[in-house]
Amino acid sequence: MSTRHFLSDLDLAPEELDRVLTLAARMKADPYAIRALAGPQTAAVFFDKTSTRTRFSFSAGISALGGSPLVINPGESQLGHKESIADTARVLERMVSVIIWRTYAQSGLEEMAAHSAAPVINALSDDYHPCQLLADLLTVREQLGELSGRSLAYLGDAANNMANSYLLAGVNAGMHVRIAGPDGHRPDPAIVAAAEERAAVTGGSATITADPAVALADADVVATDTWVSMGQEEEKEQRLRLFGDYRVDAAAMAQAAEGALVLHCLPAYRGVEITGEVIDGPQSAVWDEAENRLHAQKALMAWLLVESGRADEQTVSQVRAAERR
Repeated sequence: MSTRHFLSDLDLAPEELDRVLTLAARMKADPYAIRALAGPQTAAVFFDKTSTRTRFSFSAGISALGGSPLVINPGESQLGHKESIADTARVLERMVSVIIWRTYAQSGLEEMAAHSAAPVINALSDDYHPCQLLADLLTVREQLGELSGRSLAYLGDAANNMANSYLLAGVNAGMHVRIAGPDGHRPDPAIVAAAEERAAVTGGSATITADPAVALADADVVATDTWVSMGQEEEKEQRLRLFGDYRVDAAAMAQAAEGALVLHCLPAYRGVEITGEVIDGPQSAVWDEAENRLHAQKALMAWLLVESGRADEQTVSQVRAAERR
């Protein structure tokens, strides 16, 4: 049995995505029933970037699974500078059950996974934020029901990791994903091509546009993200002007479907990419979305351990029973 990793949104086949989301819903309803990391086993959690939700949700989730989170901050290990990623992976696979990494280059995660028998999870990279999308899809499924056939509009910086993951994860779930951003800030053509290829299998679709009205028209879900990510602070004023037409405000929501959900991965800057009345309003699912990071990631960790042959018989039995609709 080969090790399963979760480095990008398409690392789960459509039916596997459905199974992980079903497992997450069951684990949310009964948070301590599945103890996939009992022992306690150790999970290594590397942070190259600052974090709130990722740090808390993984640490709490590992503990709830019966494990011990070992959080490593920048400068606290030799990873990538005094020791190669490959050599680090070869050491860690003998000591920990799961490796979680919030980092910059996607290539680092891929190198780690290539040399690790322990599952490696992308907790955020410059290219993707797949764990966030598991939480987002779980939230939409909780509140709107079946994902397939639903439409999702993403407004703002369409060249960032969140836009990429919305595009890939959304079509993987059979959704119609519409990404709206200005010229020069669109998803990479290779990511669009990958989304279109997966959409052909699931019945979803991918639309890239400069017109927010095209994305918003009768959308079931409206999502956005900060316009100024880490490392872009010097471009702040320019970016605020560039993305001004893509703000999620009352006027934008009026173009979406009645009762459309609002998502934001946080942190949010009220009055910039989203207004306070929207994020704090009745259509906002932002706080459920944040909580669901915990449940979705617990399910992902348990599922990867089972699929990789690194779980005990009780965990395998529990996960197999809970992942079925």
